Amino acid sequence: MRRTDIRNVAIIAHVDHGKTTLVDGLLKQSGVFRAHQAVGELIMDSNELERERGITILAKNAAVVYQGIKINIIDTPGHADFSGEVERVLKMADGALLLVDAVEGPMPQTRFVLRKALEYRLRPIVVVNKIDRPQARIQEVVNEVYSLFIDLEADDAQIEFPILYASAVQGTASLDPARPGTDFRPLFDAIVSQVPGPQADLAGALQMQVAALDYNDYLGQISIGRIYAGRIRAGDLVGLARGPQSAVRDARVEKIFVFSGLSREEALEASAGEIIAVAGISDVQIGDTLTSVETPRPLSLIPIGEPTVSMEIRVNDSPLAGTEGKYVTSRHLRERLERELKSNVALRFAATDAMDRWTLSGRGFLHLGVMLETLRREGYECAVARPTVIVKEGPGGVQLEPLETMVVEVTPEYQGSVLELVGPRQAVMTRMETKGAFLSMEFRTPSRGIIGLRSKLLTATRGEAVMVHTFLEYAPAGGSLPKRPSGVLVSTNAGKAVAYAIAQIQERGRLFVAPGDPVYEGMVVGETGHEADIAVNPCRTKRMTNVRSNAEEAIQLEPPRVMSLEEALEFIEDDELVEITPKSIRIRKKILNEKQRRRAGKE
Repeated sequence: MRRTDIRNVAIIAHVDHGKTTLVDGLLKQSGVFRAHQAVGELIMDSNELERERGITILAKNAAVVYQGIKINIIDTPGHADFSGEVERVLKMADGALLLVDAVEGPMPQTRFVLRKALEYRLRPIVVVNKIDRPQARIQEVVNEVYSLFIDLEADDAQIEFPILYASAVQGTASLDPARPGTDFRPLFDAIVSQVPGPQADLAGALQMQVAALDYNDYLGQISIGRIYAGRIRAGDLVGLARGPQSAVRDARVEKIFVFSGLSREEALEASAGEIIAVAGISDVQIGDTLTSVETPRPLSLIPIGEPTVSMEIRVNDSPLAGTEGKYVTSRHLRERLERELKSNVALRFAATDAMDRWTLSGRGFLHLGVMLETLRREGYECAVARPTVIVKEGPGGVQLEPLETMVVEVTPEYQGSVLELVGPRQAVMTRMETKGAFLSMEFRTPSRGIIGLRSKLLTATRGEAVMVHTFLEYAPAGGSLPKRPSGVLVSTNAGKAVAYAIAQIQERGRLFVAPGDPVYEGMVVGETGHEADIAVNPCRTKRMTNVRSNAEEAIQLEPPRVMSLEEALEFIEDDELVEITPKSIRIRKKILNEKQRRRAGKE
């Protein structure tokens, strides 16, 4: 049977297509908040990194009630690097809102998440957002959406989707683009009428699959998931299993919570079809099944895509190690990464021959970058090497590397600059079209060719380029790619950078440090236009003499280049590391001593 009092719906959208704004509007108009309650913007993006970057990183749950029907809203990440979040939460839904920008139309990452939704047989509802923009291409975008569904081999039932036209900023939706709505009521009506209620075997043995994990200082580990069959009550003894073939161990449910708005309300029991949170069960992993002790029926594990990018992460052993971080030992770092594996299912963590080094693998460059940024904000110190793609061995021993679909949107005047940059990186253009005032170019490119490309594109186009990419397939590995064209300025001394020395050095390149910054031997303090590295002494002071001069030389310093974590990871070469601390991001050579580096280079 299907429950008529519940709807479980996931929201799918590309980055910056207005998904979070739309969810905010649904929550506000459903009466979740009091009339004069100050709630602000980006309500669902509660994570600090999400607010800073303007993207959804973690999948989240909320619930509203419309005409007596509870609508569980599942907010999914819009970036393909966080597809591990997407794959596991989509299984909790029965329908999907596909949100598409009225100017940009469907993007590559929209294609990825929509493909997953169609595989799970979710009922789609298309929402064309931002119809109030002057450059809106409403009918063209609708045609592009139909083409996307056809390309993804949607069946007849899935392609007969309803279309709504919305302005998430204004909080309106309608069925006719020529007649803008006054609120989100048409969207609520479409969810209730088009999304089927969840299938619910109320009389069967308990089956609840864990799709997300949370932690509370008072309740301990919290398991979030959907009940597919049976009922669960606070205080029940249940079985916990990891897949159909695993052993079932007993566990006690202490508390049950259901979602209401953005919060969780404690409940005595919950039944099939509902999305709930369970407290009191430790050592739970994503994909585990809570089932009946008497008649256990574990569900199959949720399939998660394999990582495509890896990097070496190690304990920070620079001369400045331990001066800024709280957690600096190998034990601290290993325990934190092992804890992350429990909730970040797309992450992989493997030991190496060295006790203080590990291999960290993820679904993409941004996936690993966000993980490292989270570590430094929690007080950890570490050092990481240049990211590399994960190569597989195909039939006949052929080496296969990951390929990606990359889309670059830019004004037509910068078309030549973009082609000049992506050409040497083995990118092949597959499509080019005009979208309003922008030119959209789609490429098929190796994943390794994307590393370090974003910052160069922004520089070449004066910050106007928009680049998105998503995993496509594995294919035979191509030839080598060009390395960084410039060398670096490497410090030969330890101490603090001095203005006098920086003034002399800046003639050779762009500096990364300012007067007073701590430096050490082997630390990269700047970039030079030459191919070879240059050894410099940023701590050198002006020699004192007994000759007095009335005309002192005025020192004029260029502002240093300050890199973000992602920019530093894109910049480094194979012989360099990024030193990450809560307060600083530094670049250094793997071998700090200059003589040892030269000896290693000759060998």
